[in-house]
Amino acid sequence: MNHLTKAATTRLRHGLTAAAALLLAGAAPAAAADRPTGQSDWLSVSVTHGEARSGNVRGALLLCDPPQGHAHAAEACAQLRSSGGDIHRIPQRDVFCPMLYAPATAHARGQWKGHRVDYTETFSNTCEMNARTGHVFDLTP
Repeated sequence: MNHLTKAATTRLRHGLTAAAALLLAGAAPAAAADRPTGQSDWLSVSVTHGEARSGNVRGALLLCDPPQGHAHAAEACAQLRSSGGDIHRIPQRDVFCPMLYAPATAHARGQWKGHRVDYTETFSNTCEMNARTGHVFDLTP
């Protein structure tokens, strides 16, 4: 017989809610997902912690005119502006990250200056991800 702790039950509930949201987002027509009304620069960003198929997913809609919808919207939008919307061109921060394998997969889809953005990369941990992608995938409050 399995017994779930309150924390495990909460994580399970959040995981199921996130999975349902992702399924609904995938079922929406492509035209509806093209662009939020009135926004020219936006990204739907998500981070999956753990193995891609069973991990914990967090996400946000980053809007940049004005910056909103993301815990660090102003910083993320500034970094995207300076890199021309190319996440690969965001300067890497010099930080010491633990050599701990806790995979984090970053995914961004959206539009920047009229160009489609589709970015996916897996990092060995969130410290490495944040060092390489700035505030774009830093979804912590």
